[in-house]
Amino acid sequence: MRHEAPENLNTGPASALAGTGVSVLIQLRYQPFRAAHFLPSSCRFDAGGGKWQRDTVFHRVGNFRLQNQSGQLVTAKNLEGSVYVSSFFSATCTKECLKLNSQLQRVQEKFRKEPRLKLISFSVDPQHDSVPVLAGYAEQYGAIAGKWYFLTGAADSVQRLAVQDYKIAQTESATIGSAVGLVHSQRLVLVDRDKQIRGIYDGLDPKDVDRLMTEIRILLYTYDHD
Repeated sequence: MRHEAPENLNTGPASALAGTGVSVLIQLRYQPFRAAHFLPSSCRFDAGGGKWQRDTVFHRVGNFRLQNQSGQLVTAKNLEGSVYVSSFFSATCTKECLKLNSQLQRVQEKFRKEPRLKLISFSVDPQHDSVPVLAGYAEQYGAIAGKWYFLTGAADSVQRLAVQDYKIAQTESATIGSAVGLVHSQRLVLVDRDKQIRGIYDGLDPKDVDRLMTEIRILLYTYDHD
């Protein structure tokens, strides 16, 4: 059976393979994700080839225990087997966060019928963003229950996630504001089913969000054809 590849993928190295008889799956795997610049690489010695090989080592995010907009406890276990897009916002952010979440609405709509794709929005202002506030915020953006989580919790836990796990404060350009000393960002972070960061995108740029959605489809496609 021949599998059809997602559309609009004829860019970059994969397009160079077109017409060569290389399978669609190999073309997709050859198309690299634009992994974040902070992702390290490791070296290993190839005994057969007698050469050192360089492998990409994706940064793995840690666990968390936070409340969602329904008051339910959510941990990384709730996301097992899922690909998700994470973001950091505050309900009192009146400009950039509104644009950011409007772009996330596009992502939710694009993958409305795809249960493996979830959205995780971490509040950086827990003093203000209570469960009832997040419930109203989720309703405002039409968040689908079980698909788009708005999470709140201890400020130090959220700050650790933002800085150490999701790396959104790596560059000054990522910062669009702060609330109670915490950073919120225009960056969207794509995390795969193994809790590894696969890319970081500008959530205020519709074209970059289009790229995010394309790379989500590629990732899901490779899982379907492993």
